Amino acid sequence: MPHLFEPLAIRGTTFPNRVFVSPMCEYSSRDGFANDWHFVHLGTRAVGGAGLVFTEAAAVTPEGRISPEDLGIWKDEHVDMLARIVRFVHEQGSISGMQLAHAGRKGSTYRPWSGNGAVGESEGGWSNVLAPTAIAFADNYPQPRAMSTPDIAATTQAFAAAAGRARAAGFRVIEIHAAHGYLLHEFLSPLSNQRTDEYGGSFENRTRIVREVASAIRRVWADDLPLFTRISATDWTEGGWDIEQSIELARQLKPLGVDLIDCSSGGNVATAKIPIGAGYQTPFAERIRKDANILTGAVGMITSPAQAEHIVGSGQADAVLIARELLRDPYFPMRAARELGQDITWPAQYLRAGPHGAKPRPPIA
Repeated sequence: MPHLFEPLAIRGTTFPNRVFVSPMCEYSSRDGFANDWHFVHLGTRAVGGAGLVFTEAAAVTPEGRISPEDLGIWKDEHVDMLARIVRFVHEQGSISGMQLAHAGRKGSTYRPWSGNGAVGESEGGWSNVLAPTAIAFADNYPQPRAMSTPDIAATTQAFAAAAGRARAAGFRVIEIHAAHGYLLHEFLSPLSNQRTDEYGGSFENRTRIVREVASAIRRVWADDLPLFTRISATDWTEGGWDIEQSIELARQLKPLGVDLIDCSSGGNVATAKIPIGAGYQTPFAERIRKDANILTGAVGMITSPAQAEHIVGSGQADAVLIARELLRDPYFPMRAARELGQDITWPAQYLRAGPHGAKPRPPIA
């Protein structure tokens, strides 16, 4: 079995190791633009040695943001600053990735430290909150409008257009965000999708938009570049989306050009009881990897080098996506390599802090 610090090749891209920076909302943009905060936040994790550095969820339309402060990729003007970040990430030897997202009924809400629930238009919110069905996420969330068939087609095209901009910025990986109760997950779950047309009801209909988005992105995304999809493997609620449906979705996405399933859970039911604990979502990655015969990433409460090594080394997942631990320690990959006795290259500027014989890190071409 591979180790945490063995390269992972997907299509024409080789990740130098299997420690990936999970998308983490920073709520620090104006009008969707990346800025110096994003440069430092993402660049620091690349300096720290992560094999893949994902941006936070980037909204494909203005109304696709979670909060007014979300990152965006809905217009060409967003590209220049993102390209600067990408160049720096690649200079550190990491691979750059962008997660594409639409918040759906969880849009037009406050960033965590500014409040809770719906943001009024006077504070930068918006009234055009979209969902598969006109059901609010919670009492204090916006009342969404049920999407028409033209709305769905326009949203699918917005994902494809955003992928084209991500390619122009130089990103090497795209991840489709179909998890955590945002728009695509809302379509997947019968708890939030009560449509009676071709996008609701049966499993085939509820998953249709995710398949269409994946296909639309693949048409504009280079054949040699990887495409990931993040899903919530379960709603943790009876009658909702579950692991068996997740496996079948993964089976359908693989021939459409999706290379890896990033396995998270929850987020679609405000009252769900989630048994959070160390590695609590890793079994989903293991099941999907085995039963759908597709690469997977494990995410959630992965905090130690030994734990991450065990997940990859035992074949539970092909990579680990780490969020909070990389906020606490941006240099987790270098620390993990030292603790596990594995080789990892270091920035030339930091070689004097590395183990004896540490090698300088080559940039990604």
